[in-house]
Order: sequence, then C-alpha cells, then structure tokens
Amino acid sequence: MIEILTTGAANSVQDLGRFGYLDAGVSRSGAMDGPALEAANLMLGNDPDAPGLEIAVFPFRIRFEAPTLVSVTGADCPVTLGGRSYPSWWVLQLRPSDVLELGLPRSGARAYVGFAGGISVPAVLGSASTDIKSGWGGFEGRGLRRGDRLELSHGPAALTNLPGGFGIDPSAMGRHDGADRPIRVLAGAEHAVFDPASLSAFEATPWRVTDEANRQGYRLAGAELKLTRRLELFSHGIMPGTVQVPPSGQPIIQLAEANTCGGYPKIAHVIEADLWRLAQAPVGSDLRFVVVGRHDAVEALKRQRGALAQVAAFSALARKEPSHHEDLAGLAVK
Repeated sequence: MIEILTTGAANSVQDLGRFGYLDAGVSRSGAMDGPALEAANLMLGNDPDAPGLEIAVFPFRIRFEAPTLVSVTGADCPVTLGGRSYPSWWVLQLRPSDVLELGLPRSGARAYVGFAGGISVPAVLGSASTDIKSGWGGFEGRGLRRGDRLELSHGPAALTNLPGGFGIDPSAMGRHDGADRPIRVLAGAEHAVFDPASLSAFEATPWRVTDEANRQGYRLAGAELKLTRRLELFSHGIMPGTVQVPPSGQPIIQLAEANTCGGYPKIAHVIEADLWRLAQAPVGSDLRFVVVGRHDAVEALKRQRGALAQVAAFSALARKEPSHHEDLAGLAVK
C-alpha cells in the first residue's frame, strides 16, 4: 500500500492504454510518454503494461507501508528518498515508512513511477488507465488526491545484490536529443489543401505550446495556417498524434485522451515514435515539425522498440548479477 502525501489532480494511474474501442468513442488513454512507463516497468521486471503513476504536477510525495521496488523515469527531476538524492531513471528499494519525493523537473514535463508488480486497480475495458476526461478507469476514475491510498500488486523478488539500486542512461534511448530535433510527422489527409506559404511555415517556424495543454491535446500558437479553398468535412476518425487546423489557423494536436472523431482539416500526424516528445514538452516551450515518409516512421519505431529491448535485457542482468554490467554496451549503469 502507498499513501499520497503531496500531489495535483493531473497525476494519475496509467498503463499503456485502452486499445480497440475508438469506434465506440472510447479514447486510448494511457501514459502520455508510453516508452518511459514501459522502461520503468522493464527495469523492475514487470509486464511492460503494468499500471504505474504519471506525474505532471510537482512536487509529488508518497509514503510506503511495505517494502517494494520502485523505478522513476521520464522527465529529469530530482528524486529524494530518506534525505538522499538519486537521479531519475533509477531503481530504488523502499522500506516501510519511506517517503519518496519527486521535485520540479529540470527538463521534460512528466515523470513515471513504476512499482514492482504494478498498482492494483480494476481494469476497465482491458486497461487500468485513468481516462480523466470521461471519469473512469485507474483509481476511482480521477486524478490523485492527498490522502489517497493505493494498493500495490505482489511484485517480483526484491533486489538482493544491488542495495543501492541501478539506473539506465536515458541518452541511450535518444532521450537527450529531443530539444533541438524537429518532431517528425506524416502528411495528413488534407495536407495538400493548405496553401504553399502555410505548408512552408508549418515546417520552418516554431510553434509555442500554449497553456491550453492537457492529456486530451495541445493547442499551439504560431503562424496562421490557411487553406487554398473552403472545406466542409464530415466528422471523421482521429487519434493521438493527429494535427488538426481549426478556422483560427492555429494547430491542435490530439494526445492520449484524444477525441475519437472531429471535422477539422488534418495537416499532419505525429509519428508514434515521437509522441513521447510532445508529452515531455512543457507549456511555453517551442516545437518544430518536419514531414517524413512512412519508411522513416516505421524505422524510428523499430529503433525505439530495439532500445526498450536493450533496457529489458540490461535490467534483467542488473537485477540478478552486477558483475555483468561491464559486458553491457550502450545502456550504462550510473
């Protein structure tokens, strides 16, 4: 069992999402930065989809009532346990009465806390994710509040050889090159209907993340995007990553709790491998886009999956045999 001591309503229980119900109007939900949650689980030996906590409001503090292991990934934030500081992307062993605190991120916007075995909450339509917009799933269908007590599942065996835990170097997953690299998108269905100046501006100019940003989507501010002709579209299916342009000319990106249908023209769609970078873009930061082809999108996803497979392999060795660390390239123990 854990007790929430300090939190905000935007912090919630999430797994990798609720798939297969978009046609019924049910959003995918799940972690905004899916690879970070997946890595947190792999570091603990959990199923990649095990429920953990998505933290978007800091500081965040929890107290533990039983021994367990936790991992912290995602945003680069100060991690404190019993007065000692640890880096993020680290596995820690917790004892009863220990208090774990996550401070304001130095970079990024969302941290993930994984627990050995995951958090025990009822599955709704096959997922433990909280759909905050609709008020279901996760813990009582809402964000976390001070005083909430969450039950943990029985997890894998505790670390016996690594009392200080171990960590993953997130740069090996391409996590440190996100600030300057444009976010990759595929051309949307109505991409060709935007005028040449707007298409050029979409890729050449920065886009500011406005304060209208949440798990449902981000509204961006920048150059006005215009169509070459008037379009009247029937409402059609959209999903996380869809970049729509309403009459204001300012793009909206659909995210984890995306609407399942909409009628605005779609200029682009963020590739799956870059969705986490949107999740880690704070309000007020600037984004750039670059249009890529399907082959590039598939290759990027393959590289991301390969990096996660390395995390799983490294973590499995680290949990049982520290002497193997020097044999592992790319994912360094800190």
